[in-house]
Amino acid sequence: MNPILPSTELLGSSQIEIHYRRPSFQDMYHITCAEDANRILRLYINTKQLDLIECFWLVLLTNSNRVLGISEVARGTTLGVQPNPKYIFQLALLANASAIIIVHNHPSGNLSISKSDVRETEKIQKLAKLMDITLLDHIIISSESFVSFAQERKL
Repeated sequence: MNPILPSTELLGSSQIEIHYRRPSFQDMYHITCAEDANRILRLYINTKQLDLIECFWLVLLTNSNRVLGISEVARGTTLGVQPNPKYIFQLALLANASAIIIVHNHPSGNLSISKSDVRETEKIQKLAKLMDITLLDHIIISSESFVSFAQERKL
């Protein structure tokens, strides 16, 4: 007779179930370049707040670069934003994303890529590789324009 361990009793009664349904293929936006990502993102974010505080968004993509979803993953101050990589990859895994694009804004309008922007990108890129997720780009936007790490060969 095997005794039932307390941990088995507690864990044995719990179940995790995931339901996933991708959007209809015909309804999914297709991203082929940074300009597409910038245009599509601006359809879903509050562009009136781009000059107020820094925010960080995640674009979730299929293997063929079709948009599964867009999510604001962090909100900061006028001085910066600190995204949580755990939350970024939690969303990517739940959406079954094959690729991601990360985006944040510079309220000042200055689109220069900072050292901290590069460090954050490198950290997210390393984590993405571990999970077989492709980091396609990191885009910095302002109310007037954008800059792409991929186009600037920083990725």
